[in-house]
Amino acid sequence: MTDETAQEFYGRWARLYDLIARRTPGIPPLRRRAAAACRLERGDTVVEMGCGTGANLPYLREQVGPDGTVVGVDFTGPVLERARELTAEYDNVHVVRGDATSPPVGEDVDAVLATFVVGMLEDPASAVDDWCDLVGSGGHVVLANAARSDAWYAPPVNAVFRAIVVLSTPPTTKLRYENEPHLRLDRKIDTAHARLRERSAAIADETHVFGVVRLTGGRIA
Repeated sequence: MTDETAQEFYGRWARLYDLIARRTPGIPPLRRRAAAACRLERGDTVVEMGCGTGANLPYLREQVGPDGTVVGVDFTGPVLERARELTAEYDNVHVVRGDATSPPVGEDVDAVLATFVVGMLEDPASAVDDWCDLVGSGGHVVLANAARSDAWYAPPVNAVFRAIVVLSTPPTTKLRYENEPHLRLDRKIDTAHARLRERSAAIADETHVFGVVRLTGGRIA
């Protein structure tokens, strides 16, 4: 999938994705938990890679307070416009257009959050390395991603998960893939979370939403 195709796809469905991101049962508490896992203090600076329509940004702003800085990075114009609309009341929340693998941000970043992003990247391990380097030793990186569940009740949950992945992978008209998108997504997520564990001195691993969502937070060594 080219960047242009992805931007067109996610741009077209920006408002629907925003509704899903904010209203899906179990997801708002997950977003609050992911923000808390960044271990932010008042006045800190946090960057969200692939912020989408901005569903996480208010939770991050709660953590850093009015004197901190929240930056959301995404590459899709219509998605960012939605994020700007929904965070307009905050003067310390900024959304910028850019690539999560080479974000247009400088130094002095205390934490990086990336939710439901690494599965879209060509080289997720390299992106995680870059984010770890950005925050430096003592900073925090938090990943939250959806992958197949390992729970005892996994088969029906995973069937629904596969359907969602197929429907949200451009083009949505395909019913059969040579390389199943949900399996490809699993591999990318496993790789990204494993790399974060390798780079971290302290690690927290959690599962949410019937075991489908994996959250890993790390304090970088």
